[in-house]
Amino acid sequence: MLGGILVLAAVLLPLAAPQATQWQSTTCASGAYAANSTYQTNLGLLAAALPANVSASPAGFATATTGVVPDLISALALCRGDTNASSCRACVAAGFPGAQRGCPNSKDVAIYQDGCVLRFSDQRFLDFVGVESPAGTYSTDVGNLTAPAAWFNAAALALLNATVDQAVAATARGDPAKKYFATGEGSFDATYYPKIYGLAQCVPEMTAAQCRGYLAGFIGAAPWFLFQNGKSGGRALGVWCNLRYSVSPFYTGGAMVKLSAPAAVLSVATAETPAGRKGRVAGISTGAACFAVLMLILAVFAFIRSKTRKAKKHDDSFNKMARGKCTIYDFPTLQEATGNFSEKHKLGEGGFGTVYKGNLPDGQEIAVKKLIDGAGAGHGLDQIRNEVLVLAQLQHKNLVRLLGFCLHQKEMLLVYEYIRNGSLDNFLFVDASRRNTLNWDEEYNIILGIAKGIMYLHEDSSVRIIHRDLKANNILIDDAMDPKIADFGLARLQVGGHTQTMTARVVGTYGYMAPEYAIHGNVSPKIDIFSFGVLVLEIVTKRRNCGSDDCETDTVNLLSDVWTCWSKGTISQMIDESLEGHPRIQALRYIHIGLLCVQADPDDRPDIPSIIFMLSREDMELQPPAQPAFFFGEDSNSPSPPCQQGIYVYNRSEVIFENTSVNELTITDAYPR
Repeated sequence: MLGGILVLAAVLLPLAAPQATQWQSTTCASGAYAANSTYQTNLGLLAAALPANVSASPAGFATATTGVVPDLISALALCRGDTNASSCRACVAAGFPGAQRGCPNSKDVAIYQDGCVLRFSDQRFLDFVGVESPAGTYSTDVGNLTAPAAWFNAAALALLNATVDQAVAATARGDPAKKYFATGEGSFDATYYPKIYGLAQCVPEMTAAQCRGYLAGFIGAAPWFLFQNGKSGGRALGVWCNLRYSVSPFYTGGAMVKLSAPAAVLSVATAETPAGRKGRVAGISTGAACFAVLMLILAVFAFIRSKTRKAKKHDDSFNKMARGKCTIYDFPTLQEATGNFSEKHKLGEGGFGTVYKGNLPDGQEIAVKKLIDGAGAGHGLDQIRNEVLVLAQLQHKNLVRLLGFCLHQKEMLLVYEYIRNGSLDNFLFVDASRRNTLNWDEEYNIILGIAKGIMYLHEDSSVRIIHRDLKANNILIDDAMDPKIADFGLARLQVGGHTQTMTARVVGTYGYMAPEYAIHGNVSPKIDIFSFGVLVLEIVTKRRNCGSDDCETDTVNLLSDVWTCWSKGTISQMIDESLEGHPRIQALRYIHIGLLCVQADPDDRPDIPSIIFMLSREDMELQPPAQPAFFFGEDSNSPSPPCQQGIYVYNRSEVIFENTSVNELTITDAYPR
């Protein structure tokens, strides 16, 4: 062991003195490794190998994994596209001791330097490139602006947009060294700054759409995180992508895209004009144009809400909302699209809003959520505003996409992508013909997709979010049978990390609520884990876990029934008879995971990264579950569960169903543990 320590010291000590002028920013996640531990040894191996691997790559990009769980480490390094091999290697090598200084003994660190990005983690984040994204970090230059802020912001936005376009288009030329990398230079007004410089880059493993989406998110956030600071440059940094601008040259070589001086002084409202949106159909486009018009919307909204003395609170909400992409629709457009919100276009109705199907003049199908008029509208406005605030900042394939919103007099409307297949409960509980069309591959995809959506909300989005109302009819299913989490009206943002908080107002759906939340109002990410566990059990068994008003007669406690079968070793009977062979083994494993998620003590429930590993890796051993939380009591009024129809034997290696058929064959369902 001492020899391993000396090897690690020999690796790290030569790297302990980075250049004095080296800029860096470090972000740390939870979890620490012990000194002289296996994790530290594995980290030393990475520090020895990764710098050479990334410098040898034409794209200046490399990933690596070493060790085994719980000491497995995943790592990524990306060098700036204009750095040479030796500079790239030195930057990545300096990142490891830099990470140790910034986040001592942390298992999960991202370190950003002028020449490279490095992340290592005990989480398998490399599995989610282009799907999940660690929250971005923002940094501004030291120098203060000497130019008018509106002029400079518009100039910087124009340059950044052009540079992003160039970076995304660079992959088409087939040069791996320049994939998703571009530099820009803009000549604007010598009175203030002769030139402004820009840079955009993504990891080469992303798709062009993913790269553009992440960089567009950074640009959309610039007015709030960068431009408001009155500085002459800034960075938006993420593990997968990064963006930078400055009045001082900071990259080597000539600019890949150049903007000439405009004929007149730019305004913020003209900084970005995406194509493809015409007339009333799209209202006002995303990016800088949305930022300019938002000022007018804020003024109007403040006037309307001044009657209820909540203008400041709402202004803050819309400031946050505008960090994401937004399209402002006018009311006549939505009236026309939905047939004046006619009954035949109604898709559904909830406590605060009615959802209508609409068709825009360009043929795009949309779903419009319209606040219900009348009593309780004040609470409805709070809920729907919360949904805008949350959704406008989120971009993920397993979350429903908010297209925009509309303010009309005292009404507020949200516009979503239209999901043709409707919600998951229609496949599981309502329409028997549709329910039977779900095969195991689709069920697996739905369960894993929901987990990835939760992973984004809990761990990887720019705002930490607890949904609080995950249930089958809040999961929409698109044409590709991919799930999309919807209805963020009750979502709660977590500030300052995943600390447990309390709420005086418990909201949600009985049957999916964790006991500590339903009884005591305790809010933590583990309440979403409980809801996810219920969903998993519902999907695998195709039986509803009913709450106080979900069932017509008897209250069905699915958790009690599943646990009864599990403890008797007869759980296989609750799975579809159509499942045979390996899918049946997977279904049994997923019931096991579902039970782990619905444990009474939140500390006994796994976190969402662990759940994704359990779902994705069948060789990962699962802990045995304890009795789940029976929120509705152990004495269920439902009929005897169907598991009592056969005799099952369960041990640590397999579940065996023994039932004599006509030809006296024995059926065995093996379930590796």
